Amino acid sequence: METNYKRGELYNPETIERLKEHYTEVLRLLGEDPEREGLIKTPERMAKAMCFLTKGYAEDPLEIIRSAMFREEYKQMVLVKDIELYSMCEHHLLPFYGKAHVAYIPNGHITGLSKIARVVECFARRLQVQERLTVQIRDCIQEALNPMGVAVVIEASHMCMQMRGVEKQQSATTTSAFTGIFLSDHRTREEFMNLISHKYR
Repeated sequence: METNYKRGELYNPETIERLKEHYTEVLRLLGEDPEREGLIKTPERMAKAMCFLTKGYAEDPLEIIRSAMFREEYKQMVLVKDIELYSMCEHHLLPFYGKAHVAYIPNGHITGLSKIARVVECFARRLQVQERLTVQIRDCIQEALNPMGVAVVIEASHMCMQMRGVEKQQSATTTSAFTGIFLSDHRTREEFMNLISHKYR
């Protein structure tokens, strides 16, 4: 199957150069000297870092799933849990980070397990709010695989709450989104919640 999904870390030189100019001015506005030794290369590093942290805009999450789709009659829950995620809060451009737990019940098709983690990363590597991120992951898997149901739970800590504002260091946010049988059958949803909360020794 031919797809548009490609791996790799590529930087557009023109984008990097324009971002460098802006970050140089940001440093000046903050009262720093961008010409001093420790900051000479900082604008370029900032530009490349921001491009990496938002690389999800250049990726197609549906193509990620479809690049490894297989027919399979398995109809029990498929769960990938504890997927590390790192994203950027769109309100303050500060990181939030945590774990995603993603499950689906196949309806004729499955996908490679690593593709679930890559879909999480694709949406996380954009400017985000946790609520939207949760729903985007759910909807992508539902659209690509048309399973009997999808369940997504994200647990994350937000630096915009820990470093600034209310400065609550131990705070965490949990969001969830479900489709299909995870909505209609409380036993299926309860099984999913039990599985993601259970820690194997």
